[in-house]
Amino acid sequence: MTDLLLRRGLKLAHLRLLAALGETGQIGLAAARLGLTQPAASRLLAEAERIAGHPLRRREGRGIALTEEGAALARRAARVLIEIADAGREMDEIAGGAGGAVRIGSVTGPAMDRVLPMLRSARLSLPDLSIEVEVGTSDLLGDMLAAGRLDLAVARLPAGHDPALFDMELLGPEPVALLVRAGHALLLGPQPTPEALMRYDWILPGEGAILRETVLTRLAELGLSRPPGRIATSSFLLTLALIGRSNAIAPLAASVAARFAGEGSPYRVVPLDLGIQVAPFGIITRASGRLTPAAQRLRALLRRPPEEA
Repeated sequence: MTDLLLRRGLKLAHLRLLAALGETGQIGLAAARLGLTQPAASRLLAEAERIAGHPLRRREGRGIALTEEGAALARRAARVLIEIADAGREMDEIAGGAGGAVRIGSVTGPAMDRVLPMLRSARLSLPDLSIEVEVGTSDLLGDMLAAGRLDLAVARLPAGHDPALFDMELLGPEPVALLVRAGHALLLGPQPTPEALMRYDWILPGEGAILRETVLTRLAELGLSRPPGRIATSSFLLTLALIGRSNAIAPLAASVAARFAGEGSPYRVVPLDLGIQVAPFGIITRASGRLTPAAQRLRALLRRPPEEA
């Protein structure tokens, strides 16, 4: 029977504890998060094991680890709690009309091209709606989306999660341009050669980041050496500060580079296209969830081509 666990007495308190254990991996941290003493959390976990009819934890060193059955129940417990929280928000939105709150994540390029125009449109068409925007890497946004801390993200499928956890609606590719400070030697004289670029430091995100892997793969395809890169960061503001005060080169989404370069700006785009293009991005949502009405309205605005938003 599909309701067997409920008929045996499984309650929200059990689900909250299992979800917290799935995130923290420690009974003490899970108990503290829920405002319980550790003995009370241990008793609650023992109840959940009796109800489930399977061992949900095992001893590991001085602590415990979830068994495969425990991890499976913890994952679904987290999804149930997200759905309940979203149901409460949806009811509030229905009662409040056009109000509500939506949490959106975005990688840097689409934040400029898609999210910023959407915010402008939403201020006019949805003035009572509160919008929170988180800008970060696809992997970070994927973690937040899976945990219910975001309603949707404009990003790429995160590498650290099962793709089946998400639905993705593709929006488009993301070409990359190279940004340097105004007055850089690469901007003087004739068009620079690809080999000339390798003489300078490149500011790239850390190991495993999609942009980093895309750039290095493309350079290898072109037969170019790995560029010097003594500093790695995913911070956009730090990247701008570094290239503004050095001869470093920063590969950025072409749309972002274009916005920060030009007359009167301290930055310029290197006039050389290396054919670097990051994998397509899209609107990502949880596969198991349903967007609240407010989030659905914002998704519709994000779908518009940038020039129409």
